[in-house]
Amino acid sequence: MKLTSTRNKEINIPYAQAVLNCMPDDGGLYVPSEILDLRRWTLYCDERTTFTSIAGTMTSAFLNEEFSPIICEKIATTAFPFSPVVKQLDDGLFVMELYHGWTGCHRDFGVSYICACIETILAFNGGNAVFLDFTHGELGAALAKALKGKKHIKAVLVYREGDVRGLSDEDYIWNGGNIYPVEVAGNEKDCKNMIREIFADKTFVKENHLTVANTANIGRLLPHVFFYPYAFSKIKNKVHGDIFYALSPGNYSNLVAGLYSWKFALPLNGFILPSTSGLTTDTAGNTIMMDSFVEINKRLNNDPSDPSNLERLEELFTGNGMLMGNFVYPSHITNSDIDNAAKELFMKYRVFADKSTSKAYAAALQQKDEICEDEGAIVLIARDDPSIQKEFCRHTVGEMPKMSESLSLTFRPSVTGRAPIRNLEELRQIIEKVNLQ
Repeated sequence: MKLTSTRNKEINIPYAQAVLNCMPDDGGLYVPSEILDLRRWTLYCDERTTFTSIAGTMTSAFLNEEFSPIICEKIATTAFPFSPVVKQLDDGLFVMELYHGWTGCHRDFGVSYICACIETILAFNGGNAVFLDFTHGELGAALAKALKGKKHIKAVLVYREGDVRGLSDEDYIWNGGNIYPVEVAGNEKDCKNMIREIFADKTFVKENHLTVANTANIGRLLPHVFFYPYAFSKIKNKVHGDIFYALSPGNYSNLVAGLYSWKFALPLNGFILPSTSGLTTDTAGNTIMMDSFVEINKRLNNDPSDPSNLERLEELFTGNGMLMGNFVYPSHITNSDIDNAAKELFMKYRVFADKSTSKAYAAALQQKDEICEDEGAIVLIARDDPSIQKEFCRHTVGEMPKMSESLSLTFRPSVTGRAPIRNLEELRQIIEKVNLQ
């Protein structure tokens, strides 16, 4: 697969190069420059098809010019010791749970995949890579699991002072691990500003082999594409009409990944989500994206410390709002709608739902009668383990899901024994030190 930029279509580089480079110099984001035709393969998938089988096949499609099918299968097998879980709630409603990984979050899939992919690329081609990311803690915990035993990748993770959690002593670089947690004596804005300034120095980034493990990196986003053919394989023989996916927008990574699935010939009919300030409807009910009102050459660079995938969404439809409106259905919902959706999921199906899943279901309830006719179905995307927001569950349904012991470790505070840094130069020195190890 070749990749181009949202802002410069003259760019046409291999997948491996885009994953290591992270972001193009023009301030845009990497996107596929070609459409893979997976129609024939999709039709052969059924409820017996495993998630790793789907991931291996699609990895081979992504990397067929760089690695053999056997190597691509190994990447997928290594990356995914866990799988989504698809459950049928009633004739027209399914839920796909994406929280059965290490940290109870859909993030685990993308983090594990990008680490397995980069490790393989570097093992064959030589070199090393260093992730530089801001985290509240969960990303660090996921990277600690994904990087365990990796020989070519390290991570410098920037936290607010006191926010390090989910790490053990063996994860630290100074103890032979792959993680260097850096606490900053400042707020979240200070942390992200440091990362932005680092990535603005292209020479420093290249010399120290820096990339990111968030969805600014196409290698972190594309594995989310695997979710949708997997769900389809599980429900295709149970649904006789249209299929819609309901999801919370987040930073739009799962929405964009789902639309890539559609581009690659997966049968689906659209995505239902709560409207946001960036993606909403006008007074006539037409889907609009607010960024589209600003010319692309007049926008700020995309943010490596806090990515949004709206520009990728815009590129998918090349500014054609009418076409986007046929696949993306934002709904205006209230806090009362969210609470009622959580109650309905629990009362009707005994399903605990966190706030983002409840938002998605509230949006689905608004759209259900209008777009899900003739034996259609909705697949509700549950991104996070509901026990992470057990107080929201208690507030809405009066009961709290129990958090597993393994998941609770993600939120356990960690002590690094290192003093917080106070300026950019200290961060640069740490990065240079890690790159030389």
